[in-house]
Amino acid sequence: MYRYFLQPQLNVLNNSLIGYEMLIRQRVADHWVLPREFETIPIDVQADLIRQTAQKLRLKVASVSYNVNQTQFVNPTIAKTIVAAQRAIYPITLVLEVTEELTDATISDEQVIDQVHYFDEQGIQLSLDDIGTGINTYEHIEPILSYASEIKFAMQNFREAGREDEIPEALKFWKKISQQYRLRLILEGVENAEEDELANQLEIPLRQGWYYGKPHLVAL
Repeated sequence: MYRYFLQPQLNVLNNSLIGYEMLIRQRVADHWVLPREFETIPIDVQADLIRQTAQKLRLKVASVSYNVNQTQFVNPTIAKTIVAAQRAIYPITLVLEVTEELTDATISDEQVIDQVHYFDEQGIQLSLDDIGTGINTYEHIEPILSYASEIKFAMQNFREAGREDEIPEALKFWKKISQQYRLRLILEGVENAEEDELANQLEIPLRQGWYYGKPHLVAL
């Protein structure tokens, strides 16, 4: 059995809830765990869970975010299912977070841009997740930045790679990029008061992380 856990996304300037990221979990032996292989989860199962979960949030938030890799993002069958889910949860906006995950398929910038246009017509937004790590380096995503609505900086990715010292300068760089391309910048993985203060100093208001709220299961 699969369910989505929700983690809040906040604007700390006005202390408002702007949305939730939906994180899928699998029930195994009375525990909720990360699925071993996300791509093996049927897309219709995920779409149905998106509909059920988002409908519980009507009039509470403006958007919900959902993770896909580049291969899933351009897959036409998956796209049709996602569009159907967006129509079912309207007026909530569905934001597709394209992760830094490297896949076997080679996806061109043109494929991504064409799919952005398709999703944009359906009211679905593109978020470039995990910027600065994996394949989501500036050099790799620069051609599609103009077509995105949002970028997300994952502090936990830098910590796991032993790159904590790079975080302040990397954040300054990506904040500049977000301003240049007029993108929302969400800082995720904020876990303590020190990291919260760093975000304050760099004037990054949109945040997500255990410091503000752990992922929680929503009763369906």
